[in-house]
Amino acid sequence: MPLKIDRLNLMLGLAIVLSVFSSSSVMAAKVSFKEFCPQFVGQWAGDAAKAGEIPRKVAVTGFCSHDQRQLILSVSIGTRAPFSETWWFREEGDQVLLTYYDGVAEDKQQVFSLYRQNGDYSLLGEGVVNARPALIQLLFDAQTQTQTQTQAQAQAQNQAGGWQWTQNIQYLDDDIDRYQLFRGIEMTPVAPSH
Repeated sequence: MPLKIDRLNLMLGLAIVLSVFSSSSVMAAKVSFKEFCPQFVGQWAGDAAKAGEIPRKVAVTGFCSHDQRQLILSVSIGTRAPFSETWWFREEGDQVLLTYYDGVAEDKQQVFSLYRQNGDYSLLGEGVVNARPALIQLLFDAQTQTQTQTQAQAQAQNQAGGWQWTQNIQYLDDDIDRYQLFRGIEMTPVAPSH
């Protein structure tokens, strides 16, 4: 088990280095929500887990409003929880407002800045996690197209081969100056049924 956690931490560290602190001349740049929103429309499936948990199968459905200023991601998290999660992203000027609802607790809201680098999207914000001040990152890491996925399926999903969505935190009252994986969700396109 420690090997699996170390591998996740290594992958997370590499993703953060690539998305936030590029060693090359290509830096992350702010992008418009209208570029981000349509990338996540459609049906997705994969595994999801919090750090240290056994992965479970999930289904993700994405809806982007006609004006491309609102995105809803519904995550069906299996039989353990009675409800799906709802992630409602809204463009608010040059920032993104997220309203999160898990069907049980009160809505949670968070303001983010949206960045893009090398095809990946990163939402960065400052908030409170477990009653501690923290930097929060939602990283959507573009995945390459798999051999089993056709080009038509990829085009239908507006992207190459899916996304690895990691939810990361860095506590501001801690000496550790890097993000820690909180949860990961694999988003592989589901072929439309005819």
